[in-house]
Amino acid sequence: MNARTLAINILARVRATDAYLNVVLDTALSEHPPKDPRDASLVTELAYGATRRQMALDYAITRFADRKLDALEDKVLAALRVGAYQLFHTRVPARAAVAETVQALKDVGLARAAGFTNAILRKLSELPSAPLPSQKDMVEYLSVRESHPRWLVERWIRQFGRERAEAMLVANNLPPAVVVRANTSKVTRDALLAQLKEVGVEARPTESSPVGIILPPVGRVEDLYGYAEGLWQVQDEAAQLVGVYGHIPESARVLDACAAPGGKACHQAETHDVVAVDLHANKLRKIEGEAQRLGLSGRLKAFAHDASEPFPEAWGEFHAVVVDAPCTGLGTLRRHPELRYRRKEDDVSRLATLQRRILENCQEAVPPGGLLVYAVCTPEPQEGQDQVEMFLRSHPEWTAEPPVLPGLKLPLAQAYLRTLPGPEGYDGFFAARLRKMY
Repeated sequence: MNARTLAINILARVRATDAYLNVVLDTALSEHPPKDPRDASLVTELAYGATRRQMALDYAITRFADRKLDALEDKVLAALRVGAYQLFHTRVPARAAVAETVQALKDVGLARAAGFTNAILRKLSELPSAPLPSQKDMVEYLSVRESHPRWLVERWIRQFGRERAEAMLVANNLPPAVVVRANTSKVTRDALLAQLKEVGVEARPTESSPVGIILPPVGRVEDLYGYAEGLWQVQDEAAQLVGVYGHIPESARVLDACAAPGGKACHQAETHDVVAVDLHANKLRKIEGEAQRLGLSGRLKAFAHDASEPFPEAWGEFHAVVVDAPCTGLGTLRRHPELRYRRKEDDVSRLATLQRRILENCQEAVPPGGLLVYAVCTPEPQEGQDQVEMFLRSHPEWTAEPPVLPGLKLPLAQAYLRTLPGPEGYDGFFAARLRKMY
């Protein structure tokens, strides 16, 4: 199966099932591994690129389509997007982009739609650049140019100002670097950097996280030195900073109340005994598998449980609770570009209500003197700072207590950790470190 055929099948499946793009892509590449590694890279670029640029591509396609795009078959629409993406965002010659994409559509059994697809792609190939709305309506212009829903563009401009909001939109359309966290129960970051250099991998340290390493484009991370040995775990720098910022004493027993996919739980298990909890039992297998690969199984136990419900007394006492709460995920749109089209504005309030329930329940599990680290992977204040400050107003026994970390400069806003998508290269995260005083 060639790269374009695979990309069309992947995008069609994501549209039909609302599955995560990264999961469908990984499955497709493992079921149909391309003989040439460059084809795997092309599939990844076409699938992610066409998803990141979807609104702009659809805006262009609509100019020449004689029917509504929502009415098109999944694979036909996927082929149009893959073809348009190549025309506007790659160096593939226009004739090759059109011909190869139309042939791929025939290869997936839709020869009857080849003429329709060919006609639209040929017309697009004659344009000097991708068409865009007038800049007189700047919100609409940015919404289409950067392929983010209008409500989100308006919201970010209101919250962060035009310049920062635009930087966030642009950053969400750039492929993220592969960042890993050194497993400090086995190796220091400096030692791991030296070992990677010895095997020819030009890795470099992250700027803010003291345990992070940025890898060059490497293909399958599972094939890289140190993966099988459990020397590192893939984790964005902003997510690593949550664990660093939490600064939980090594003697503390930790409850991770919303643990999937397990990066923060494994980070804590490098130095603590951890009980990792998630509502979905099927997600626990991945957490346990990662803990085993990293050599942390002795320190990490996983259980299925709803974090908004009281925890079993049989689990014993915890000195610290990590609440990586379910959220809109709007800080991770460069990694999960399909999420921007699925989220609605009222999801922010809906999830904030759930977060409050979880926070209220989890604070009960913290003894006097203990810590609670609350985190979300979204820049939305309603899910982050507003949520925490409302909690503190109604709980005088709690206070915000940022860590004292000599020599480390974390991206803090007041007492809180906050990262935004943008030129700094972070995902968007918020975290608060809270102390129960009595």
